[in-house]
Amino acid sequence: MLRNVIYISGSIIVFFAGLIIYGVILNLREETLSEAMKEKGISKVENVKLIVSRKNYRIELYSDKKLVKTYKAVFGKNSGTNKTSAVDLVTPAGEYEICRLDTTRKYHKFLYLNYPNEKDAAEALKQNYIGKEEYDLIISAHKKNVCPPINTKLGAEIGIHGIGEYDFIFRNLPFTFNWTNGSIAVSNKNIDELYSIVKIGTPVKIIY
Repeated sequence: MLRNVIYISGSIIVFFAGLIIYGVILNLREETLSEAMKEKGISKVENVKLIVSRKNYRIELYSDKKLVKTYKAVFGKNSGTNKTSAVDLVTPAGEYEICRLDTTRKYHKFLYLNYPNEKDAAEALKQNYIGKEEYDLIISAHKKNVCPPINTKLGAEIGIHGIGEYDFIFRNLPFTFNWTNGSIAVSNKNIDELYSIVKIGTPVKIIY
């Protein structure tokens, strides 16, 4: 009995170790931002825009409408297409802007998005997901060009972030595993690159 348990446990460990090693090999092919810029003949990234594709699990980085680099990304645990609450674990779709840049121990670095935006708030009010008071608070934040209040029923503190302390494991998985609360996650190395070139106001378009 003990021998069987040891055999099964050992097999599981070997299997997952093999997955990680395979993932590491795949990631060795990933070029850095500086390599991508050199390949595209770009000396400086300007007028940055990010397009996030949930369907393709990718973030596309554009400089002056020219695609510079594509990053692998994962999303919220819920694969739904319509975010309606703070606890539904859905990644929202729409056109947003980065409203805050932060370094955080949990997720390494965090690029906060101005979700919910005015369009999200208007639709939520129409559907009675939020009341007039919450709607006014969201609209007021947008007029001030700051991040929306964090206690809205639609959720807040949605953005693009790193993985944190489990980066080595998650970034080397050779398959897609959505695990966030609705935010967009990339490897620590990739969030470092994005953090170095984006700023408050950088547009981020999320599509399905």
